[in-house]
Parts: sequence; C-alpha cells; structure tokens
Amino acid sequence: MNESSESDFKSLIYVRPAFPVVVSGPSGVGKTSIVQAALEQRPEWRASISTTTRPPRQGEVSGQAYDFVSPDEFEGLKASGAFLETAQVHGFLYGTPRSRLEEFLKQGRVVVLNLDTQGGTSLRNAFHNGVSIFILPPSIEVLRERLQHRNTDPPEVVERRLENARLELRQVSQYSYVIVNENLQQAVRQLIGIIETEQSRVERRLKK
Repeated sequence: MNESSESDFKSLIYVRPAFPVVVSGPSGVGKTSIVQAALEQRPEWRASISTTTRPPRQGEVSGQAYDFVSPDEFEGLKASGAFLETAQVHGFLYGTPRSRLEEFLKQGRVVVLNLDTQGGTSLRNAFHNGVSIFILPPSIEVLRERLQHRNTDPPEVVERRLENARLELRQVSQYSYVIVNENLQQAVRQLIGIIETEQSRVERRLKK
C-alpha cells in the first residue's frame, strides 16, 4: 500500500466529516424539540444558537436555544458583520452568528442549525457541503392544534403562522431530506440517521 492509499484508508476509517446541517420547517412543527433531543444523544455535535429580537417564551433562557437581544443590539451586530445570515420572521429579527459556526466547523464538529426557510437558503448558498432537512407536520390541521396547544400566541397570530407555513411548504423541493414529525422519537431517530449517513459518505471522508 503506497503512502496515498494508506492515507485514504485511514481517512475512510477515522475521519468524521464536519459540516453544517440546516433544519427548517414551519413554526410549531417541533424543530427545536427534535434538534435538542438529537444533540442530547450525540453530544459531539453542536447547535448553532441564533440571535433574535423575539421575546423569550416561558422557560427559555438566553444562550441556550437563542441569544435574546434588543432590536438596537441586533442592528449593531449586523452592521459589524457578526452574522452569516439574517431574516425577519413573524415580525422579529433572527441571525446566525458567524464566529460560533466557523469555530465549531474548525473543531471538526457537525453543527445543527434550526433555521427558517430564508436562513436555510442563505446557509445553503454559503456552505455547499451542508445538509438540509425540512420537518413536515402530518397535516395542516395537526400543525394548527400544536400551535394552539402552545398557548403562546393569540388566535390571529396562530392564523398568521399557518399562512406562513403554507408559503414555507413550497420551499420543500429546495431541501435534500424531509422528516414527517408524527412521532417525536421517530423523528429524532431519522434526523440522527440522516446526519450519520452523510458522515459515512466516501466523498466526505476522502475530501482533502
């Protein structure tokens, strides 16, 4: 076995490719629950925490699922080039911090990003080696029930989120994979399976 062949052989065995994974889907579909559960089972992966001007919901702590900032703070960060992408969703601003994502990738980590379709498009354009996954509800009616069950939004906001969901569903064809979140545990297994399959692709492991 020559030196090049031995290097390729070691890469196939030992390399664990690092790449971003974009997880998108309509509000209320369960993206956050699926991503958090997957990361608990795969602690070597990392979550990219988005920055948002949305007020925290009950139980949410800044620095965990999101960094919560004021609109002025957000605009200052944006002006300084701190974000890889930004989007306005349901009247609030969201951004993906550049430095955190790039540092995790340098460390050889898979980075899972919970993004809306606007952010998903931006990240796919920025990282062509990324993986994109769209989470679907079993039906629009089930999505409506989940949004109502959260008890975080008045009826008019729920309807606006449902209308936005119908628009977001048109973007599914831009993604590589879909997961129907009918059962949380099954959806988590599917997410982990997709990422591990992508880690096993020969072209990722041999990429120099």
